[in-house]
Amino acid sequence: MDTSELHARGLRRRQKMFGEAEVEKRMTAAGEFGAPLQNIINAYVYGDIWERPGLSADVRSLVMLGITAASNKPAEFRVHAKGALANGCSREQVQDVLLLVAMYCGVPAAIETTRIAAEVFGEAPPGDAARP
Repeated sequence: MDTSELHARGLRRRQKMFGEAEVEKRMTAAGEFGAPLQNIINAYVYGDIWERPGLSADVRSLVMLGITAASNKPAEFRVHAKGALANGCSREQVQDVLLLVAMYCGVPAAIETTRIAAEVFGEAPPGDAARP
């Protein structure tokens, strides 16, 4: 498969997970300077890796939530939490991932992402008002 096909496939996957408007916003956030990175993300992250047959989309989403929580990337966690919903992940699955993160990576790694997950699942008000 050539790069343009991977890019198109990845763009479709991203839009399905996050919505067209959100993908467009992320793709244009850094203007022309960021275009090469966005091409890599579309082609290789979503067009190749996310389309591999070994894991289902919901499992990939749960893995991404664990990675982004454990590595203290709350902005990316928020994006992937919304994608996890689109991929059919349940509240309980996300909660269990965050409990694993707390146990294996430390409670501080799970505090912010638990608040974000509660917000995404409609169980907490948006923003700083919900901080523990």
